[in-house]
Amino acid sequence: MSTAQFPEDSFVKAIGSGDAGCVEVSMQPDAVGVRDSKDKAGPVLGFTLREWDVFVAGVKAGEFDLKD
Repeated sequence: MSTAQFPEDSFVKAIGSGDAGCVEVSMQPDAVGVRDSKDKAGPVLGFTLREWDVFVAGVKAGEFDLKD
């Protein structure tokens, strides 16, 4: 996946994240890009829409919750 398919102005980050380190997401018709909000010139991870949907479902299901 080329980072060119994720225009600079298409990245958004969660409103509630404030100035804390966070990720930004670029939703495109055929892919999702994720980057570090503090390193905008750094690499962009690209995911298919199916991969993104599976990841979001896992987050909602608590699969990534920290265990004490």
